[in-house]
Amino acid sequence: MSGPDEREPGGGVAAAAAVVAAGAGGALALGEAAGPGPGGAEEPGPPLGAGGAGAGGGGGARQGQPEPGGDRDPDAPPKKRLKLPGGADGGGGGGVKLEERLYSVLCCTVCLDLPKASVYQRFSDGLVSFFPQCTNGHLMCAGCFIHLLADARLKEEQATCPNCRCEISKSLCCRNLAVEKAVSELPSECGFCMRQFPRSLLERHQKEECQDRVTRCKYKRIGCPWQGPFHELTVHEAECTHPTKTGNELMEILDEMDQTHKKEMQLYNSIFGLLSFEKIGYTEVQFRPYRTDDFITRLYYETPRFTVLNQTWVLKARVNDSERNPNLSCKRTLSFQLILKSKVNSPMECSFLLLKGPYDDVKINPVIYHFVFTNENNETDYVPLPIIDSVECNKLLAAKNINLRLFIFQIQK
Repeated sequence: MSGPDEREPGGGVAAAAAVVAAGAGGALALGEAAGPGPGGAEEPGPPLGAGGAGAGGGGGARQGQPEPGGDRDPDAPPKKRLKLPGGADGGGGGGVKLEERLYSVLCCTVCLDLPKASVYQRFSDGLVSFFPQCTNGHLMCAGCFIHLLADARLKEEQATCPNCRCEISKSLCCRNLAVEKAVSELPSECGFCMRQFPRSLLERHQKEECQDRVTRCKYKRIGCPWQGPFHELTVHEAECTHPTKTGNELMEILDEMDQTHKKEMQLYNSIFGLLSFEKIGYTEVQFRPYRTDDFITRLYYETPRFTVLNQTWVLKARVNDSERNPNLSCKRTLSFQLILKSKVNSPMECSFLLLKGPYDDVKINPVIYHFVFTNENNETDYVPLPIIDSVECNKLLAAKNINLRLFIFQIQK
């Protein structure tokens, strides 16, 4: 093998310049420029000033100038490796966008999803954020958090975090303001136009601004069933045939609307009629959780004794009509009964209804129930508590106590 002093002048210089300019990719050019030839001796490198040698053009040192690394300080730090586009060097997250990586970091530990907005829900025993966290920092959305508390109440267990199994409750879990603000700025896709907007602006866009949002014809009140994207509304209304209907056709539609309106007003008229009674009583009632004495205990609620209309009463409530395992059911309901504890001299006919309490945000549709109380028949049947869905039921079950307002109207003949 020939020694370094036998190399062609300029060959090693050009090879070094190619390595410095092209990084790791220039190693191949170096092998071609100064590699061993067929006879065992190293081939001469390209002459100084050859523009395309080993560096794809412009990589070699110009003739008459010092080499790039010849006068460099030996104590200087090495040059940083050139990052390849698209994160192929392993430092760019594999090409995944930042917001997509944040989804997996900020999502709920139960449902692996993000809430639509960052707001608070109010309960009688405190506020619950849409993103509470356990004492170890694991995040949960409010829906899953409430569901965990409700399941624990049904199973007579302490609610725990699904990740670390630490205890969770409304008092132990705290608000994470940084996560709420970060989530509100993350992009989310509009379900109508498929465009992305910050989550804090998405609701307004879908309700007021999106040209593809579903809307209905302005003549829907006279029977037009059309619904479609907002940008087609003007064209449809210009061609809609319902404004040209005859008077008889419109009268039929108005009669149907009157029947629906009459049913809706019947409840309010009944309540207004009851408010004119002489004997009216109301009180705040607090349902407290208890367990039955059966082998398989069941959850039920009962209020302390209270006095209304000079009589002593008690309210009881149960979940899913005492279903064996209500925690395994997605559909949850509450039913209650009113019990007269006092003795009466004559039958006592009453109307009663339950409404939400002043410190709860649960949604209850008022329903009036009637019953005649006697000494022999002093308990009503279990009647549904008219909450609108299972989500509202979980809110009540997750609370420490259920606070409602009871109205009793005594009917005098």
